[in-house]
Amino acid sequence: MDSIVQPAATEQPSSSRNRLLLTVYTAAIFVSALLLFSVQPLFTKMVLPRLGGSPAVWSVAMVFFQSLLLAGYAYAHLLMQIRNRIVPVVVHLLLLVAAFATLPLGIASAYVEPPNSGYAFWLLGLFVVSIGLPFFALAANNPLLQAWFVRTGHPDAHDPYFLYASSNIGSFLALLSYPFLLEPMFTLHAQNRLWTGGYGLLILLIGGCGVLLLRSPRLAAVVAQTEDANAPAPDLLTRLRWIFLAAVPSGLLIAVTAHISTDVAAAPLLWVLPLSLYLLTWVLVFQSRPLLPHKWMLMLQPVAIAGVIFLLAFGGEQNLLLTLGGHQLCFFIIAMACHGELARTRPAAKYLTGFYVALSFGGMVGGLFAGLVAPYTFSWIAEYPILVALAALCRPSADERLARLVKWYWLVLAAFAVALIAPSWTTGDLPTWLEDHRVWVAGAVGVLAALLTLALNAGRWKIFATVVLALALTRIYPADEGRVVTVRSFFGVHKIVVTPGGYFHVLMHGTTIHGAERFRNNDGTPVTGRPEPITYYHKDGGIGQAITAIRERKGAPLKVAAIGVGSGTLACAAAPGESWKFFEIDQSMVDAARDPKNFRYISSCAPDLKPVIGDARLTFAKEPDGAYDLIIVDAYSSDAIPIHLATEEAMKIYKDKLAPHGAVVMHVSNRHLDLEPVVVGIADANDLKSWVYNEDSGRDADYIFSTDVVISARDEGDVGKLASSKQWEETDADEKVRVWTDDYSNILGALYRRLRDGE
Repeated sequence: MDSIVQPAATEQPSSSRNRLLLTVYTAAIFVSALLLFSVQPLFTKMVLPRLGGSPAVWSVAMVFFQSLLLAGYAYAHLLMQIRNRIVPVVVHLLLLVAAFATLPLGIASAYVEPPNSGYAFWLLGLFVVSIGLPFFALAANNPLLQAWFVRTGHPDAHDPYFLYASSNIGSFLALLSYPFLLEPMFTLHAQNRLWTGGYGLLILLIGGCGVLLLRSPRLAAVVAQTEDANAPAPDLLTRLRWIFLAAVPSGLLIAVTAHISTDVAAAPLLWVLPLSLYLLTWVLVFQSRPLLPHKWMLMLQPVAIAGVIFLLAFGGEQNLLLTLGGHQLCFFIIAMACHGELARTRPAAKYLTGFYVALSFGGMVGGLFAGLVAPYTFSWIAEYPILVALAALCRPSADERLARLVKWYWLVLAAFAVALIAPSWTTGDLPTWLEDHRVWVAGAVGVLAALLTLALNAGRWKIFATVVLALALTRIYPADEGRVVTVRSFFGVHKIVVTPGGYFHVLMHGTTIHGAERFRNNDGTPVTGRPEPITYYHKDGGIGQAITAIRERKGAPLKVAAIGVGSGTLACAAAPGESWKFFEIDQSMVDAARDPKNFRYISSCAPDLKPVIGDARLTFAKEPDGAYDLIIVDAYSSDAIPIHLATEEAMKIYKDKLAPHGAVVMHVSNRHLDLEPVVVGIADANDLKSWVYNEDSGRDADYIFSTDVVISARDEGDVGKLASSKQWEETDADEKVRVWTDDYSNILGALYRRLRDGE
């Protein structure tokens, strides 16, 4: 029994009180969602420098957030089992106050430097210790406040799911505002202060919600639930279905985020786009009158799945808009279909908290699979096509109207699979034709799955099997020409491609070539002797010219630090008597480069090479000051950039490690981001002059590429003949480009400059 005096059960709140109730509860849920989903990119960006800016940091962060969301929902569910209304209000307010006492956000002192392995679990520990309590308290708010709202006796309390849409609107706006407003305008320190102030405001709003609940009629909850008092409890099969429907889009969210962020940048801009769409689907499906009817989404879902198959079959995403737009549009439609099924099968209000527990548990399962299990299980990003195939099973069951046409479908599909897959084990015109036409072969099978759905209303298992075949064909006949070996680690998936005829071995991360070596001459004879550096590192390119110029300027053997190993190409750029030290974060990359079956640079030119393993921002800072004549920064993963290696503070570290007449060379070639002004800016902030090289080699067929390079030094005499070279242009800092620091970066600006210049 409640311990306070309550009005009679028949006494109804006034219309003004109803408006106040709705306003305060909506505001509290909205602000809670803003905080909940703005803290994800904010804190993850704070953590990124600890692990090299890897996109995997976001994947692990999503696993943490989804797991703690489940914990918060379970806490809310248990708290609402207490019949006394005072206890839940007091307990939750005390939890919020305790969480507020741990603010502002900061990384726990025990997690300053990462270990040499087990990054994912170390990162999970960092999140738990540093942000666990504030996030847990926020995670409980949505279901808890909805349950409180049911007990207030408000006229809309019988169906409080519209508040879930309000919550997701807040989440959606928070995520979109981060890359487009907060990140470009505010430093991390300022963002942290704003977030802490918002948390204090939220406590006041939730306190107001608690007061309104306690002042509501004691039996109002019973009156509000009259309509569903006899509604049966969801059975086990229904709950398992909820979990599955929540797990697939949750896992797909992480998979598609990793897929698109690999080739641009490990930055909140690209992380929040798919997450924003994910949240938008929740907003749309829980509207009283959905803007996009569920039946439309069910019709479009197989088309979206076929679209993913086409995009995966194409392989190389050279077009940024196709990469970002195509995959995300398909993801949005698939998630809409899954979440629409959840909205359609949602239970009566009295089972609300249990429904949210099932949703959050499914979200955690999907996140664990895509964020933790898959990277340690598959040598390539298999989770993306797996989850796309499972999305076909998220459809509701269907009665096959044209049974005569589909009853033999399994036999026909099996024959079709054998006819398409068997040639992959043979040689000749047929497998060659299938490889050359993989897009249309896999796409045709994907379209067949769509036709099964739209024309024949076939069962989901037939659609699933057809999608599996189509996706298998994209793997059996890959977009890469030649033999492919994949190497996967926490920091991504690397491909070692042996081109047809074995002429070149090529190292790729995503769709970007990171190194290559010629193994056969044009006449087919094996290459012998010391390997010649090619790709971005050939002697006539920007990096090669910089090495030669500094060597000639010094007139003696160089002492060089190289950040990033790649295929080991730079090992063969060293001259006799020189000392070259390499810094690399990914041990699997070093192991792949050492193997002479993959590349011979290290085995031929530096067999005793022992790179320093760890994030270069941390390991290189431990080097003695004034030690190096030349520092080469080439640590990018695909076209993604570790931002913390391109800040004013990072450049200060490089400058401190330079010998009196040394120079820093930064490789900034990038298809999507204009980074030259960034590097020139951070150099100028450290009183260094910069020269830019961006000449096209015109020799891509021989794996000799054009490069964008910036060399920075204290004085023009330090860069030797480059200062007077027509190929190198001395460049002043652009006053319109704000200097990147550990507290501020602007990926959106770099993207805009590249698009504006049409490059």
